[in-house]
Amino acid sequence: MPKKKMDAQAEKRIDDYASLVDALVARQGSLSKRLNQVAQFFLNNPEDVAIYNIVGLSKMAGVPAANITRFAKELGFSGFAELQGVFRQRLVGPRMTYADRIKALGDYGDLQGEGGLDLEQPRVVFGTFVQTAVESLLRLRDDIDNAALDGFVEVLLQSDAVHIAAARGAYGIGAYSFYGFSNVGKRAHMIDNIGAMRDEQVAAIAERDVLLAITFDDYTPETVAVAEAALERGRRVVAITDNELSPVAGLAERTLYVKEARLGHFRSQVPALVLCQSIIVSLGRKIDRR
Repeated sequence: MPKKKMDAQAEKRIDDYASLVDALVARQGSLSKRLNQVAQFFLNNPEDVAIYNIVGLSKMAGVPAANITRFAKELGFSGFAELQGVFRQRLVGPRMTYADRIKALGDYGDLQGEGGLDLEQPRVVFGTFVQTAVESLLRLRDDIDNAALDGFVEVLLQSDAVHIAAARGAYGIGAYSFYGFSNVGKRAHMIDNIGAMRDEQVAAIAERDVLLAITFDDYTPETVAVAEAALERGRRVVAITDNELSPVAGLAERTLYVKEARLGHFRSQVPALVLCQSIIVSLGRKIDRR
């Protein structure tokens, strides 16, 4: 990025979470691979960023602590502590207090400790997944944009059929959505590439149909490619993903964000599933009424 452009961006003071998101979206594609990894982690885990120290966060994000410091300075902060203040400010309100959340985490181990969670103990794994799922659901309830949710359902209602692109970790959510849409009277199709016929499946998206792309922080290349191909053909695209830096966010006319908790490589699918169930039920009632 030219120095003048970077200086102009640096002059824009980031003083709240919304302006932080705007700054990261504006810099999308200009951050290094490591700094982009930090950005993705911070947007997907804002409560953790507000609570943990830089050492604990570097372990969770899988990056050196120096990269987090560099990331903070890249955004115009004096260091991580000042950047963390933006995330702590975000927690002010009905969300769980720092003390309550830390106390809850203590029941299952300390992610900042040397030993971390004892994942050989099934009860620890189970308890951690339950806890993170509950926290993710509460976060989703607080963060969901109700106007965006209404608009999302309206686009599906207007369409003749919904074509669903969801693969790898998101495949289960996509398959359930296909089942749900089919059972509430909405014609649905899975773009599953059976027989290596993904291109033909995309070509079958009619003018009055819509593509639903579901992908999270691994951003399955096939799902992104399907969304790009559908948009190129002039088809409507809606998306469920994790944050504003997702490659499908800029392709969709309506996007819903789900920040799902993780335990290592495994992602809790509970929040995304609840969101999809809500969409399916709302759509079904609107179809019945119409």
